Amino acid sequence: MFRVLSSSAKTLSNKAVGSYLMGAQRGLVTLQETLAAQISQKQKDLNTLKKEHGNKVIGEVTIDQCIGGARDVQCMLWETSNLDANEGIRFRGLTIPECQQVLPSFKGPAGEGEPLLESIFWLLLTAEVPTKEQVDSLTAELHSRSKLPDHVIPLLNSLPKDMHPMTQFTIGLNACQTGSKFAMAYEKGAPKNEHHLYVLEDVLDVVAKLPEIAAVIYRNVYFDGVVKKDLSLDYSGNFCRMLGYDNPGFDELMRLYLTIHTDHEGGNASAHTTHLVGSTLADPYLSYAAGLNALAGPLHGLANQEVLRWIQNLEAKFKAEMKEVNAATITEFAWDTLNAKKVIPGYGHAVLRKTDPRYSCQREFALKHMPNDPLFKIVETIYQVMPGILTEHGKTKNPYPNVDSHSGVLLWHYGFTQYKFYTVLFGVSRAVGALSQMYWDRALGLPLERPKSVTPEWLWEQTK
Repeated sequence: MFRVLSSSAKTLSNKAVGSYLMGAQRGLVTLQETLAAQISQKQKDLNTLKKEHGNKVIGEVTIDQCIGGARDVQCMLWETSNLDANEGIRFRGLTIPECQQVLPSFKGPAGEGEPLLESIFWLLLTAEVPTKEQVDSLTAELHSRSKLPDHVIPLLNSLPKDMHPMTQFTIGLNACQTGSKFAMAYEKGAPKNEHHLYVLEDVLDVVAKLPEIAAVIYRNVYFDGVVKKDLSLDYSGNFCRMLGYDNPGFDELMRLYLTIHTDHEGGNASAHTTHLVGSTLADPYLSYAAGLNALAGPLHGLANQEVLRWIQNLEAKFKAEMKEVNAATITEFAWDTLNAKKVIPGYGHAVLRKTDPRYSCQREFALKHMPNDPLFKIVETIYQVMPGILTEHGKTKNPYPNVDSHSGVLLWHYGFTQYKFYTVLFGVSRAVGALSQMYWDRALGLPLERPKSVTPEWLWEQTK
């Protein structure tokens, strides 16, 4: 199924993709049964690929890549998503608009709302578009696994309120590791061909527990510490209630936000860290806690709050100078910023060379739900002029907006104004992609990751 989706989705229209996928056979209902039916063939395919084509050269590495963060070095197997420089992200072969068309929504039918987090979780794990029945079964299973170990909430309650929420988030997840089924099974000598069974248990448990860990931190740091649940809702809706929000519009935003942040192929820092640590046979709790630490870095998960702060500072400056927000004033401000050797936050991407599709879908959400929001109007005006300015400036490979240009403004509109917590929301979402891949890492028996490092002296030798 995976190879069919990956190869054919690019050549089908949205309508045809939906028709093809929704017409696929649905003989297996549970997630576990669906995965069990795929493993044997996928193991055979990978073994054949390695045996018959293992010596095939797929690229080369330059000195610039070696000392420049391994950019564009193709040496990592990642099947849940693929990022194309000109097209953007595809989740198991499907673009974001295609996902919005075919994945079940809270109302039920695909396309009548934003995709459910459970829908994309199923897609990333199985490479199949789930039915609403399958999504509902996954929602129920995640709710049933969501209870935190008894020691975790008291631990979170004891942490200083001025400790960064991401630090607390990692502590909370690590504390849940006492319940790792994989760690217990490994200690008891579980055979390698059964590792994936226990990893899947942990993957589901981690994804299920993250919202309450996040909500306890949020309510402790910013409010009264009280967390209320509503298990009649989906994963995202219940998360909103635990955070203290009861707004259908915010529920839909959270569904969109969590869906589009789940995965961005394997080379990004949080996903790669999770994969690397997982390759040591560390369990999903420890592996994703490591990924969260990578996400907390300013060059990875903190960008959206920095963009929002920049936009708000721009708004305040224009008000103080009694300037209108329009193409001319934004253009002047942009050139002043660039001439001062400063960057325009929210524009450019390490891989993308076009407008980030995650930006585009958030823009569509804003046009539909909050077209008159003052901050959105600024974002929209910036979008109309900034690519041309950056192209003329000539010092960026990608003059188009990325996902971080928009997400902070949407959250702010619904009253979610706590900057430092934005990365935690990102962390709740990214678990789905990173841990879906971790399941397949173990199911396919992928080895310990161990690239070869080189010294500066060796590099100089290669230049002779």
